[in-house]
Amino acid sequence: MDYFLELFLGGLTRGSIYALIALGYTMVYGIIELINFAHGEIYMIGAFTALIVASVLAMLGFNHLTVLILASVLAVVYSCAYGFTVEKIAYKPLRHAPRLSALISAIGMSLFLQNYVLLAQTSDFLPFPSLIPDFDFWEPYAHIISSPELVILATTFCVMIFLTILIKFTRIGKAMRATSQDKIMSALVGIDVNKIISITFIVGSGTAAIGGVLIASHVGQINFYIGFIAGIKAFVAAVLGGIGSIPGAVLGSLVLGWTESFFTGYISSDYEDVFAFLFLVFILIFRPSGILGRKETKKV
Repeated sequence: MDYFLELFLGGLTRGSIYALIALGYTMVYGIIELINFAHGEIYMIGAFTALIVASVLAMLGFNHLTVLILASVLAVVYSCAYGFTVEKIAYKPLRHAPRLSALISAIGMSLFLQNYVLLAQTSDFLPFPSLIPDFDFWEPYAHIISSPELVILATTFCVMIFLTILIKFTRIGKAMRATSQDKIMSALVGIDVNKIISITFIVGSGTAAIGGVLIASHVGQINFYIGFIAGIKAFVAAVLGGIGSIPGAVLGSLVLGWTESFFTGYISSDYEDVFAFLFLVFILIFRPSGILGRKETKKV
């Protein structure tokens, strides 16, 4: 039972990280129906930014908590700036172009950011400091779920609450929902559609950066390629839950995390990625819109 609980909580942690990234995918798709394949690289850039800031602050003698807070805040700000810039350069000029053009632009931006970080940093794995300390009060339960994993779960939960409040109870959230439904009518009633799309990219980039900092601190190493793998997994989770649905992105991420965790624990860790994608295919065969996605009505 302890082993089952360990796998369950491990999958919950993994799914929480996927959720932080998948939210960006599903928010952007919900607004402009675009798959932002450069989103995984924003996650990677957030991790690298946190590494650089944490290294500088540690050399200057700052305490552990200050390093954690400043590294996380600057990583979020820097990643949000990247998300805003990517939208303006790669997507806004193609907003009225065929969808294939925007899709190719997204893939090109992903490759560009990968190679940009490769040239600016290194192709090797870099050690990442453990920014999240072990809590003394959690010591009796550390064999089941560690303190960093507890922080990851708590942070993800807080982000979900924040996004729910933002989208359902604020003017920006109402403008996002209106823009998602009809951009032309939204513009006619005074909503700045371009601004709302930019804010969506900024919010999604911020959540991805938080995920990058947390998982890099937990794993202990990063390189320029981590964004591609995490981005693909998060995209799978978003599609699995229902692309365009925020609750669906969270549910799909958790399902994917648990699937990988139990498959790794009980069968084999060599084929966990294969099983995850096979599970996606199985879900999409029987429910193409995803677990919580809405079925599209046929136009006459």
